[in-house]
Amino acid sequence: MANPWFESVAEAQRRAKRRLPKGVYGALLAGSERGLTVDDNTAAFAELGFAPHTAGLANDKQMAVTVMGQELSLPVLISPTGVQAVHPDGEVAVARAAAARGTAIGLSSMASKPMEEVIAANPKTFFQLYWVGDRDVMAAKVERARRAGAAGLIATLDWSFAYGRDWGSPFIPEKINMEAVRRYAPQVAVKPRWLWDFAKTGKIPDLTVPNMVATPGDPAPTFFGAYGQWMASPMPSWEDVAWLRELWGADRPFMLKGVMRVDDARRAVDAGVTAISVSNHGGNNLDGTPASIRALPAVAEAVGDQVEVLLDGGIRRGGDVAKALALGARAVMIGRAYLWGLAANGQAGVENVLDLLRDGLGSALIGLGHTSIDQFSPADLVIPPGFERRLGEAGADAAFAPRSSGTGTGAQVT
Repeated sequence: MANPWFESVAEAQRRAKRRLPKGVYGALLAGSERGLTVDDNTAAFAELGFAPHTAGLANDKQMAVTVMGQELSLPVLISPTGVQAVHPDGEVAVARAAAARGTAIGLSSMASKPMEEVIAANPKTFFQLYWVGDRDVMAAKVERARRAGAAGLIATLDWSFAYGRDWGSPFIPEKINMEAVRRYAPQVAVKPRWLWDFAKTGKIPDLTVPNMVATPGDPAPTFFGAYGQWMASPMPSWEDVAWLRELWGADRPFMLKGVMRVDDARRAVDAGVTAISVSNHGGNNLDGTPASIRALPAVAEAVGDQVEVLLDGGIRRGGDVAKALALGARAVMIGRAYLWGLAANGQAGVENVLDLLRDGLGSALIGLGHTSIDQFSPADLVIPPGFERRLGEAGADAAFAPRSSGTGTGAQVT
C-alpha cells in the first residue's frame, strides 16, 4: 500500500489530479478568463526572497495567534470554498482536521454540509455569506448562524460573475441525473477510488447548498440555483456592510473578505469590521486583479493598527506564510491547498497540509533568527523593485492616476 503521507502541497495536488474525475479536478483549479490572477497569486510569492542569518539562531518557534477572538495554534485558517464534492465528508472532514490542528475554518454559504454539522465538528467556525436576496433574507441567514453558534461572520460582497476560461470550463451538473451520469461515466470509470469513497457511504455527491436557506432542513437549492439567485440580487452598498455588521452584533467578530484597495480598507474600518481579508478570491473573480500579496503591504500599512488584516491567495508552503506575515498579515487563509489534501487523503490529508505549512513556517523562523511569528518584518525579505501594488491611493501603482480637479488641488478619479 502506498504511503498516504505527502511531503508538499504540490504532491497533494498531483494525487488529487490522479484521484478525481477530470471535471471535479477542473472545478478545483477554477480560475477566470485568461487566468492572469490565479497565476500571479503563486508567482508573486516566488518573486520574494529571504535574508537569512548564519549563527545565533534559536530553536523556539512560537506560532500561536488570536484571530477574530479565537486562539489558534498557528496563523493559518481554512478559507471558505464552495461545494466540496471531492470527498464524501466534505466540510465536516475539513472542520475536524482544522480542530485537530488547533485552527479555525471559514464555512461557505455554498458549502455542501449544513453549518450545524460543521460547527459541531469545530466550534471555531466562521460562517461566510454572500449578498443574496434582500435585507430580510440576509437577516434570516444571519440569525441561523447565530443560533448555530458560529464564532464569527465573513462577508463576501464583491463578485463580478465573470465566466469563460481560455482553457475551458468543466461540466458541472446542476444535479445528479441520467444526463450527468452519462457525461461523467467515462471520467468516473477511470477514477474508481473516488467513486468507491462515495459508494461506501451509500450516497451520491450532493450538489445542493443547505446553508442558503434560513431554517435547517428546509429544501436546499442546487448550487446553480443559488448562483442564479445571487446574480439576480442587488449589489450591496457600504451602508449594507455597516447594516450587516450591526445586525451581527458589535461585540461579535466580523470579517470583510475581498479587500484589495486602501480606500476600501478604510471604508471597511468605518463600517466597523473586526478584520479584513486581502483577497482576490483565488483568481476566480475579476481577472487581471493583482496577486493579493502585492496589495497586502499598502493595506496593512493603512489599517493594520485598527483591524486584523489577513492574506488569502497563493499560499502553498510555510515560507509563503512567513512572507505574508513579514508584509503585515496577522494570519493567512488557504483554499486550494487544503482541497487538494482533502481529495488526496480525506481529513488526514487536510491535517497533512496544515502540518506542512506549520513545519515550513518553523523553518523560516529558524533561518531568519526569530523565535515568534510577531517578529517577522519586511527586513526579512528580498523584495524586488515594483513588487507592490498600492491600489486605491495616489501614486504610480494606484488604480487611478490623480488628475487636476481644476481648482489647483490634486483629486483622485474614482
